[in-house]
Amino acid sequence: MSNKTESFFNKYSVGFDSIYGNDNSLFKKFINKHFRKTMRIRFEMTIEGCDPIEGKSVLDIGCGPGHYSIALAKNGASKVYGIDFAQNMIDLATEKAQEANVQNICKFEVADFNALDENNHYDYSVIMGFMDYMANPLEIMQKVMRITDGKAFFSFPCAGGILGLQRQIRYKFKCPLYLYSQQQLEFLMKYVPCSNYNIEKIDRDFFVTITK
Repeated sequence: MSNKTESFFNKYSVGFDSIYGNDNSLFKKFINKHFRKTMRIRFEMTIEGCDPIEGKSVLDIGCGPGHYSIALAKNGASKVYGIDFAQNMIDLATEKAQEANVQNICKFEVADFNALDENNHYDYSVIMGFMDYMANPLEIMQKVMRITDGKAFFSFPCAGGILGLQRQIRYKFKCPLYLYSQQQLEFLMKYVPCSNYNIEKIDRDFFVTITK
């Protein structure tokens, strides 16, 4: 993880949080419909995929302001551990967990996933909007599956097309960005230990479900 990426997301934390917020202005509705559709779809797919959730543990990698973690805690997860490299994101997540009264279920920390203790296992792992910035995708995926006992849910940004080009231009001077094709993901999956997987294209992303 580069210092440039960490700095970008510390500055972006409030704006990122607003994507899932309750601002119902016409402008916000337009932005969410046309530019943030992918983020909402992958959120819904992840929450639905973590079923059953009652009594289960969750690792939220790149948790941001904690929307996935808090939703899963409210749905019945027994333990949710969210990690992020941006302190501002962790501060937001902690605050929102307290507001939702799930602070005893959710724990948020600034942490490097690569250094995470592999003795701790989780029923579900959520890796949304994280692989976009990782230079070592295979190592990340392999480690995720070593510590996940059930299912892991990943998002990967799509390469190619107008949306891929727009994303590259937007991040060119902000932080490193890595885009993927279906073929690249299929190749990576050859080296990831699992019983099965599914790669589904959702607008600007690939949504990947991997089952232990």
